[in-house]
Amino acid sequence: MKLRCPLILSLTALLLFLTSCSSEKKEFATMLIYGGTIYTVDSTQTTVEAVATKNNMILFAGSLLEAEQFKNKETELINLEGKTMTPGLIEGHGHFLGLGYNELNLDLMGTTSYQEIVDAVAERVKTAKPGEWILGRGWHQSKWDSMPVGTVKGFQTHHRLSEISPDNPVYLSHASGHAGFANSKAMEIAGLQTLAKEGIKDFGTKGGEVIVDEFGRPTGIFNENAQSLIYKHIPDETVENEDQAFKLAIEACHKNGITSFHDAGIPKTTIALYEKMKSKGKMNTRIYAMLAGWDKELLEEWYSKGPLVDPDHLLTIRSVKLHCDGALGSRGAWLLEPYTDRPDHFGHETLPMDFVEKTALSGLKNGFQVCSHAIGDRANKEILDRYEIAFSEMPEKTKDHRFRIEHAQHLHPDDIPRFSKLGIIPAMQAIHMSSDRPWAIDRLGEKRIKEGAYMWQALLKSGSPIINGTDVPVEPLNPIASFYASVSRKTLKGTPDGGYEPEQKMTREQALKSYTLDAAYGAFEENIKGSITKDKLADFTIYNQDLMTVNENIILNTEVVMTIFDGKIVYSKQD
Repeated sequence: MKLRCPLILSLTALLLFLTSCSSEKKEFATMLIYGGTIYTVDSTQTTVEAVATKNNMILFAGSLLEAEQFKNKETELINLEGKTMTPGLIEGHGHFLGLGYNELNLDLMGTTSYQEIVDAVAERVKTAKPGEWILGRGWHQSKWDSMPVGTVKGFQTHHRLSEISPDNPVYLSHASGHAGFANSKAMEIAGLQTLAKEGIKDFGTKGGEVIVDEFGRPTGIFNENAQSLIYKHIPDETVENEDQAFKLAIEACHKNGITSFHDAGIPKTTIALYEKMKSKGKMNTRIYAMLAGWDKELLEEWYSKGPLVDPDHLLTIRSVKLHCDGALGSRGAWLLEPYTDRPDHFGHETLPMDFVEKTALSGLKNGFQVCSHAIGDRANKEILDRYEIAFSEMPEKTKDHRFRIEHAQHLHPDDIPRFSKLGIIPAMQAIHMSSDRPWAIDRLGEKRIKEGAYMWQALLKSGSPIINGTDVPVEPLNPIASFYASVSRKTLKGTPDGGYEPEQKMTREQALKSYTLDAAYGAFEENIKGSITKDKLADFTIYNQDLMTVNENIILNTEVVMTIFDGKIVYSKQD
């Protein structure tokens, strides 16, 4: 008995210890999602029946029977009721505060004539304070139903705009952001009217153009870097406006199922705003920010302290954005051959290529990804050349650089395989094809369009992942429209039958991956997001129908009905 009692007590203690350890190891889900089609973008299991999350992480993805083992009385149950879920969508190239300001200022995205612009400004004049600047964005002359009389180099002139707003300066950005339209008052404040009277036709802007009439007078159109002549006179935004723009941008992301956002080029003031919002707990989307490459002082500051990789995965800064040419709509894209509809013009090199090479070397040396805006075929070629020079000079730093070219819209055929060969990621916004292709052929001609424009499938087949997005506010944030353009190569009106250059269509699987896992890869974040996989972040987008299987002609009827960010429901569409 003396021997058995201690033994029994020891066994009892061991059993209690093991039971205690077992119960401690048992994990319970804070949320269980089931009852619909769930696309994981995970090659090991492309669809699952259920997903269990714990706080802001994915605990399990698989069968409903297994998922229910993680359920307790406190688990929030989300029955999809036949709806479809994917990983949270990633806007792969946009301008976050621009999205917010587009809702505060005049939104001219839907205008179809010069008269509609004039009418919109006339309405704003009625409520504007004396001398207050009237700002807006979104007009695009190539999308108008008709052009006004008296155009210069394919653009309208300021006279009608000046008549309805003689006392309020007006500046309206082109949809692309690569040109702007000013009235007489704005040009007077900038001192340009005086220069014109004195017969000065060269306004001293490199990498841009002030479009003038036959008498050398500014027409109101400022292309590329020439916009700075007006911009520097526009008052800075107030703190209140900044905060409101941030709030509106967050709401727009949630409504559109966007849980992460690659912010393409931000200055020091925006970084400070984001840090403030994060400290206040208001950073309710994940921002991958690119430093504004025009600010050399900002770059040197960050090179000295190194990248910020946020352990909370809310604000990460580890890349530099360079702005190297213009847009096709304003004839600012830098081309190898002249514009078909303006044979004396090749577009604009908006940043010296030696600076691109220097930045590529600095990026490699200091651990920063370089993301260069290039739309025209010459801009793309020149940037690929500069990247290649930098890689050859510092081969030991090129193992995982993930340098990008933003847009990569128009390529020389010889440059298409160079992306994969050099490990360059093309960040291409499919919606630009849908929006631009009907008139882009006038700019480039049929041969250049067919051989090198919007070459998604050619790039994918060569081995390059593609990052998708919208370039908001250049285009609306709606990811469904960009997904539809990716797989159909059609305009949003469903034309033409079969799509433009249909051999370049993405499959639906490729299109979804370009908005999720490939976009995450483009930000070094594929291990924490982009697929519905255990131990990744609990960010999900839920739709009213299965966009992966519905007939192509009803894809655009797809709506985001719920957005889950960081394990919490942040948007739910009310029926």
